[in-house]
Amino acid sequence: MGQELGFNSLRLKTVFPANRAINLNRIGVNARAANGEVTGARVAQRDDKAPAPAPTPTTRRVSHHRWVFGAVLGDLMTAVVGAVLAYMIRFQTSLISYGVFGDHTLGQYLGYIAFGGITLVCVLAWQGIYNRGALLRSRWVASRITTGVLIWSAGFLAITLVFKIQPPISRIFMVLNGAGTLVLLLVWRRVYDRYLRTGSRIAALRQRTIFVGWNEDAAHFSRSLKKDDSAVFDIVGWVDTAGAENSGHPSAGEMPRLGDLGEISRILVEQRADMVVLSDLNGPRDRIVELANLCERELVSFKVIPSCFRIFVSGLHLETVAGTPMLGVDRLPLDSTFNVIIKRAIDMIGGTIGLILAAPVIAFFSAMVWAESRGSVFYRQRRTGINGENFEIIKIRSMKLNAEAGTGAKWCVQNDPRRLRVGAFMRKWNIDELPQFWNVIKGEMSLVGPRPERPELIQNFKHEIPHYQARHNAKPGMTGWAQVRGWRGDTDLGERIKCDLWYLENWSLALDLQIMLLTFLRRENAY
Repeated sequence: MGQELGFNSLRLKTVFPANRAINLNRIGVNARAANGEVTGARVAQRDDKAPAPAPTPTTRRVSHHRWVFGAVLGDLMTAVVGAVLAYMIRFQTSLISYGVFGDHTLGQYLGYIAFGGITLVCVLAWQGIYNRGALLRSRWVASRITTGVLIWSAGFLAITLVFKIQPPISRIFMVLNGAGTLVLLLVWRRVYDRYLRTGSRIAALRQRTIFVGWNEDAAHFSRSLKKDDSAVFDIVGWVDTAGAENSGHPSAGEMPRLGDLGEISRILVEQRADMVVLSDLNGPRDRIVELANLCERELVSFKVIPSCFRIFVSGLHLETVAGTPMLGVDRLPLDSTFNVIIKRAIDMIGGTIGLILAAPVIAFFSAMVWAESRGSVFYRQRRTGINGENFEIIKIRSMKLNAEAGTGAKWCVQNDPRRLRVGAFMRKWNIDELPQFWNVIKGEMSLVGPRPERPELIQNFKHEIPHYQARHNAKPGMTGWAQVRGWRGDTDLGERIKCDLWYLENWSLALDLQIMLLTFLRRENAY
């Protein structure tokens, strides 16, 4: 193949995450070929190397929809069984003597049981567990079921109380129903998961995947899938786009070579492919459009691994502007105004309470510092915060006066001779950071976030460390995900950046609370 496989004609905004497959069949490929408009199933004129027409398939795979429907039906039946058991425990045991309820027949509660089962399935569908890709992700499904049952229990009880539905529903029944249904659902899904992983069922749920082209991103994607037993992709091999002499191809033991690009039509049918993943984007645009249209005709999903964007994968968002599909990252959790308001409210409350409680500790250790090293007990230092704006961070001085006079800006290392005796203790227990509650109250910092660095160090980091500046999309924190995982001080900066970016992608209020708790329990590399 002397030509290149290009992607410019798709007119997609080139801000894509690496190892995120982009489904072009679902987007709708819209490209202009040299000889005219090529849209959807209308195919550009083939050259002599274009893929040949595909042969007629001789076999059909079992549809995955039956197994998804089985999950829906099983969840509904489990919800009904859980409600019936809750009724029997509430009204046919000694619990009947609690509360103000008299005798209620099962018939009176049948409406609640039916309505509850249907609404629970709707809530679980809203949680996204009824699709092919979710059935094998048992841990993820279990977490979604737990969240869904909690939301459903609270909402169901609220509806019955607000609208005063008769007969009045027992709150003890609702607690028993929620707890029992959750346990039964988790057990049932565990059994169903084992059932799905045998025989033709696992084959129906997994998508037979073929790579077109090979590069570092494809290799990383392939390795990740092989390590994940819940992955829905069954990689059957790869198709060569540049000739077998090209270096960097996987070994036969690592990944079978199925043939060349000119044989792709035959390969799709012989391998009963469900999905094609294009990793080689170097070449003429019409060839990629031709490949996409071939996959569309053969009902094969067509996806792309773009390599020009490697961070904030979860924030990838597709939008249509003036009829043109565009991909970009603009949906990170802290891009939401509501989330920012919630986080700021927690910062204000936590910062105020923290400063009040820490005041005696700050006063005591300030006196200890002054007794050991006369001079200012507080240390102000310029740091870089959100959007690259500088501010002054406040700390209790833990080092000797003018500690950096001869060395310039540098991190503290283990057994650093510049530290005061009391400073070593303070740094180990993060006591020197307590005055930063004032920075939090002022809005310069947050309780949790990427730790702020000094501008002098950042001038080098942003050129040497990939994606370093992306951490400045949020306020810096008194503590952070990298710190509780031991990446602080003079440690691997690349790993710290990965932790910071992971935090920004996966932010939640629960994650912030978890990091706050771990700050008191983990002190690795705190010196």
